[in-house]
Amino acid sequence: MSAPSRPGPSEGTLAHYEARAADFRAGTADHDVSQNIAALLRHIQAPPPFAILDLGCGPGRDLAAFRALGHEAVGLDGTPAFVAMAREASGCEVWQQDFLALDLPEARFDGVFANASLFHVPRAALARVLGELRATLRPGGVLFSSNPRGANEEGWNGGRYGVWHDLASWRAAMTAAGFAELEHYYRPEGLPRERQPWLASVWRR
Repeated sequence: MSAPSRPGPSEGTLAHYEARAADFRAGTADHDVSQNIAALLRHIQAPPPFAILDLGCGPGRDLAAFRALGHEAVGLDGTPAFVAMAREASGCEVWQQDFLALDLPEARFDGVFANASLFHVPRAALARVLGELRATLRPGGVLFSSNPRGANEEGWNGGRYGVWHDLASWRAAMTAAGFAELEHYYRPEGLPRERQPWLASVWRR
């Protein structure tokens, strides 16, 4: 007898989030990512309000924040429960799309906010996904990403699939996709590096 096949990276990860959507919303509602929102916004050179894609918007916390700041935000998530939550929380348009099967309009957005989302993209698909995100940005548009950092491990962790990039690996992928680095930093602020598990970076198309 053959062993049962494991779901693909997207299928398994989305099922994990769908089954825990309410707990995830409660557990992340008070997370302060204002540093990340500010990092994206300060590099956008278009006149406000900005058109922003919140990639992996989850239950809509940051989507609502962008709207409260007066920007024209659109959410995107592959988890049906998160899509419904984000629409209710923000009043914004939210697209249900798998990161590995994106269908994005060309040159639509001034900024893409990918907070704790792109690490779910397998390394083998990353170049394609980054190219699709670059294409949905207007010329000169800006992409923000924040990923849990590591030593380039890839695989399953607690029911979710991910890649734990280091700075060199992430920089190489972004540069190969045609992005120019604007800045990077580690989070949370003010802690020793070993207690800063998140690598944040900002890139221009």
